[in-house]
Amino acid sequence: MPDTRFVKLNHDWNAEPNDPGEQISFASGVVELAFNLNPWAYEADEGARALLYFSGAVKWRLGSTNDEGWYRGQCRYGKAAPEWGEFYEIGGSDPLRDQPNDWHEVGPLRADARHFLFYLRDNTFECIAADWSLRR
Repeated sequence: MPDTRFVKLNHDWNAEPNDPGEQISFASGVVELAFNLNPWAYEADEGARALLYFSGAVKWRLGSTNDEGWYRGQCRYGKAAPEWGEFYEIGGSDPLRDQPNDWHEVGPLRADARHFLFYLRDNTFECIAADWSLRR
């Protein structure tokens, strides 16, 4: 991946590493990813949840790549993404973006669409959307 860039977006929060309890919903162009916050590495009460909102959503997926597969290089970004378990925006050239065939298309292609990637315990969440925000 010649000029693919990974920009880490979670600096003072992350998903609970053992049981993120991820849930996805979609309505009116917004994909929401709900998950348990990590109370051991960041300031959060045990059992506290967060919502990632992806506005202007084009498509999303929840794949089965886990940490073992990532470390073994079995996922398409396993040797490129800096760290497992983090939330990234992928920029630059990304020839691997559309390889999975389990995308859920939810909106028309947009010129301002960005690629977001979140490595959870047993899954990889991705969303193509215009923007994102977090609500604790």
